[in-house]
Amino acid sequence: MFVLAELKDNVRIAPELFRLKLPEAIKEQINRKLANKVLLNVGLCIALKDIVKLGDSIILPGDGASHTEVHFRYIVFRPMVGDVITGKIRSCSREGVHITLGFFDDILIPPSALQHPSRYEETEQAWVWEYPLEDGNTHDLYMDIGESIKFRVSGEVFEESSPIGPPDQEVPSGSGGSGAGTGGGPGSANPAQESNKTPYRIVAAINESGLGLLSWWVQQSQDDGEGDEDDGEGEEQEQEEQEEASEED
Repeated sequence: MFVLAELKDNVRIAPELFRLKLPEAIKEQINRKLANKVLLNVGLCIALKDIVKLGDSIILPGDGASHTEVHFRYIVFRPMVGDVITGKIRSCSREGVHITLGFFDDILIPPSALQHPSRYEETEQAWVWEYPLEDGNTHDLYMDIGESIKFRVSGEVFEESSPIGPPDQEVPSGSGGSGAGTGGGPGSANPAQESNKTPYRIVAAINESGLGLLSWWVQQSQDDGEGDEDDGEGEEQEQEEQEEASEED
């Protein structure tokens, strides 16, 4: 689930940080720059593991800061396809079940990857697994918000998002322009769409035995355990009756 990524960067140390030792200042700047950020095709950066190599520090003309080339290893969240993880249900929608790990929320279980058959309840805002019973009927198992759920990673999606610039301003009417905004053309990008892009998201599945809400399988194991205890008690009682019969003979 967590991996070490070997990265390289040119780290700028401002003059006010010269009071710190160079490795400490570099560590602070790297964490400030990368912590809780998504690197394309790398994953969600968590924390600096260690510094592998420090290059020479230079000061550029007109800049009082030092610049150092640094090779380092960073702890990154990027689960492999096939990993089984336990999280909590954040919300449900027609798109599927949204899962959170506390530090990462962009996990989706699409309807096709839920236990079959399942349906979406609009009134409850929850997905329901129609669990088949032995008598042919079904028992509704709700996927409520906040419930712990075990899922398997089935895919990952990285999406490059561009920085959002300042909003377009209208051209003053007295400047000879048409009065329309500069970004209103059909080929211009929509800032709202850019801001809604998710740089890294995980696609998951629970359509296997043992996956899904933990409460489903805990209850089933308890029922199986009670059945085993009943069988054991029956065997002990039968053995006692046989011993009593042999003593009478």
